[in-house]
Amino acid sequence: MSVFHQVVKANESAILVGWLKQMSASTRRGDLINDVDLKEQASEFLKLFTEACQKSSDVQSEAFASTQEFLAEIAKSRLEQGFSTSETAMFVLSLKQPIFSAIRDAFKANPSELVSEIWASGDLLDQLAMLTIDSAITIRELTISRQQEEMLELSTPVVKLWDGILALPLIGTLDSARTQVVMESLLSAIVETNSQIAIIDITGVPTVDTLVAQHLIKTITAARLMGADCYLSGIRPAIAQTIVHLGIELIDVQTKAKLSDAFALALQRLGKAVVTTKPSATSPAQGRNRVA
Repeated sequence: MSVFHQVVKANESAILVGWLKQMSASTRRGDLINDVDLKEQASEFLKLFTEACQKSSDVQSEAFASTQEFLAEIAKSRLEQGFSTSETAMFVLSLKQPIFSAIRDAFKANPSELVSEIWASGDLLDQLAMLTIDSAITIRELTISRQQEEMLELSTPVVKLWDGILALPLIGTLDSARTQVVMESLLSAIVETNSQIAIIDITGVPTVDTLVAQHLIKTITAARLMGADCYLSGIRPAIAQTIVHLGIELIDVQTKAKLSDAFALALQRLGKAVVTTKPSATSPAQGRNRVA
């Protein structure tokens, strides 16, 4: 069984000094972490690493549980501070040089054992570095996923144009995940505002294919089940031709080229109209529009 942990334990202070010097020379990010915090993290990891190595040489064993938890916290804090994944992994990998130096001094009279101990310690540190990378990648993926969900919610605002009239301006491509967010946002707004009409504006949707059309139809159908009529605005010539060529049926859907046209139709549906009023003595010379 490898005994390099005995060398590490006996030379813990010297290894810590060498490790901090190694990080300062290669991976030190003074703009992201100060010397006090770095030394505290290095001291804690070296202590946990030494204790774990005395019990087992398997990083997946219970002996390394505390070490793995600590490295997961390091990965999380480093990513939040702005470190890259490779810089985070170097926190562990930079410990190799001072440990190898201590092992070399302890086993210099026995070359074969020296090689064996260096190999064992290097293998353990490599595995711990990979676990740190895995933690960092997992945390980053979760962060990206959460940000994407937040962006989806922000990119599907439901606007109240008038009492009983909602507008849902869409920008970008519609996929299954975004359609679900769109549908939930629209249906929630219909219930909250008790609206009778919802205008879905696709002016900002670059292309409409069969899949996008199906998503739109699902959203319109869901809104109708909630008791609201749906109008589709932003139908450009290119999109109209695409819909015809694809054979997409929008017969039961009221469509308009502009959002303003759909809004005027919605007002008419509610028994209202836009009229021009004469300016008052204190108003500009031009007339003003109002809804009657």
